[in-house]
Parts: sequence; C-alpha cells; structure tokens
Amino acid sequence: MNERIQELLAGRRLSFEQWRRLLAERQELDKAALFSMAERERRRWYGDEIYVRGLIECSNICKNNCLYCGIRRDNRTVSRYRLDRDTILACCEKGYAWGFRTFVLQGGEDPGMTPAWVAELVRSIKQRWPDCAVTLSLGEQERSVYQLWFDAGADRYLLRHETADPAHYGMLHPPELSLAHRMDCLRRLKEIGYQVGAGFMVGSPGQTADTLARDFCFLQDLQPQMVGIGPFIPQKDTPFAHQPPGTLEDTLVLLALVRLTLPRVLLPATTALGTIHPQGRELGIRAGGNVVMPNLSPPAARDKYTLYDNKLHTGDEAAEHLAGLKQRLAAIGCTVAVGRGDFPT
Repeated sequence: MNERIQELLAGRRLSFEQWRRLLAERQELDKAALFSMAERERRRWYGDEIYVRGLIECSNICKNNCLYCGIRRDNRTVSRYRLDRDTILACCEKGYAWGFRTFVLQGGEDPGMTPAWVAELVRSIKQRWPDCAVTLSLGEQERSVYQLWFDAGADRYLLRHETADPAHYGMLHPPELSLAHRMDCLRRLKEIGYQVGAGFMVGSPGQTADTLARDFCFLQDLQPQMVGIGPFIPQKDTPFAHQPPGTLEDTLVLLALVRLTLPRVLLPATTALGTIHPQGRELGIRAGGNVVMPNLSPPAARDKYTLYDNKLHTGDEAAEHLAGLKQRLAAIGCTVAVGRGDFPT
C-alpha cells in the first residue's frame, strides 16, 4: 500500500507536503485497491444504502460572472427563468409521492429570489412535508440571511469552495469575488448549525497537485458533512469553452481520497460524472460515493440550467425514471435509502 495512503488511514489527515506528494503521484496509485478501500469505508457507515435527493433548479439567473459557469451574468445566449413558488411546491409534491425525503433547492445568485421569499418557501415545504429535509444551494449570502433561512427550517447548505488556493480562485472568478469570503461563508454556515457541503471541480483550468493539496487540507480542517466534487466540463459560451475537461479517472481517485479523509461524509456521485461517462455515477459509488441527486425540475427548466455543456437530464437523471435508477444501483449491490439521510453523528 502507498505510504501516504497508510498515513491517511491512520490519522485521517496529512500535512500539505504529504498531500502534495500523494496528489502528484496519484496516477501511479493502485486504483482498484484505492476504490476498494473507499467502498469499504462507505459500507462501514452506510451499508448498501445510497441516499437519493430531489434536485430542483429554481433559477438560472445569476449576478456573478464566474469564468467557468454557463449561467454567468455576461452569457447573453442563456434563456433565463425563475420558478415560482407554486411550481417549486408542485415539484416537491411529485417528489414526495415518489419517495424523496430531501429536496435540494439550487440556483444562481438571483437577486429576484429575495431572502424573505426563500424563507417563506422553506417554511411552506417544511409545513407540508415535516419529515423532509431541505437543502439550499444559493451561493454566498450574509450571515443574517443564512440565519433567516435556517430559522425557517433549512437543514443543509451546499457551497462548493471550488479551490482553496487564492491564486487559483482568482483564475476562475471575477475580481469582486474572493476565496476569503467564500470560506467565511462556509464557516458561518457551520456556526449557525447547518449540515454543510463544500467541494471543488476536478480538472479546472490551472489546477495542480499544489492546489488540490490545499483543497484537501481545507476539507480536513473544515470537516464538512457533505463534499461535492465532479469533473470540470467546459461550456461553449464561457471564457473556458476550449479548455480540456476533467477526467473520469481523476474524479474517481479524488472521490476515493475524500472518502478516506472524511469517512462519514455524504459524497454525491454527481450529474457531471454521469455526463462524461454512461456508468459515471455507478463508478462514483464504487469509489466511495453514497448520494445521487435526480432532477425534479420541470423538463423545460432542465434544458436551461446549463452550467456546462451536454448536461445529463434525461433517462435516469430525470426523477420520473427513479425505478431505472433503482435497477442500476441494484446491479452494483446497492439500494435506494428511504428517509432524510442525515449525516451520522
């Protein structure tokens, strides 16, 4: 076994230099052994159960201009939309009938989705379906806004840090956004009491073993309950349109390393992973993942939420095909978990 993998298993953390060396050598790792270790860790905490979250893409309007994102402010080719309250509640109603017990409300940083509007929406969901968890993924906000939404009943918050290296962050984002503020948001969310999700893109322009080492050091210090990582996929109407995408193999290796670092973590096998390979999500689960997020959004909205090109949004990605997803998970020895699927304490 690789020496640094042994050290990671012994203490669940490495120094920056240890991470840098491990990540620089990651292509030489015994991947079958690594994935087997990660799958064992996942089964130790969760058995064969894979948690299914119902994703609702509420708005593709965003005030930010991140260089990698297809719904960036300056992309004039996007057909913009914002789902109204009744449409979102109808998505939840459908999802509840299908067995979903977590709803993930995701969107750009849309000024039209005011803090009070979101709070009222969260309260409505929790009143109608009190046995469900509500996860928000609505970007950077003031602490008072996060507190308002938590008090309204939100349980979890997803905010990928994207990179823990300040110079790399500056390559991916416009000058008005800062890594320091993003990290402050994540810490505030934890202080308030949310189950918190961070994460990064695999293979984003400018990513190196050094930047990845900083990501893992940040994750082991933050100790988030969720980590979302998936391959960078270029979007044709962004400045990174012609950059190479992240690879399946690299994403699987990093998923496994996250599982070994944070054994209890809720770790999605993402839509992006399913986009770059037809068995991407199953392979992600075999590498330590334990969450999938089928899309509950109205079909017309799915086509417009274009964070990257060729996004998977038909077949098993559509929540209507949950039965097919169950069959695919059964084929790799897993079952769909019923219930909220909270982080184990």
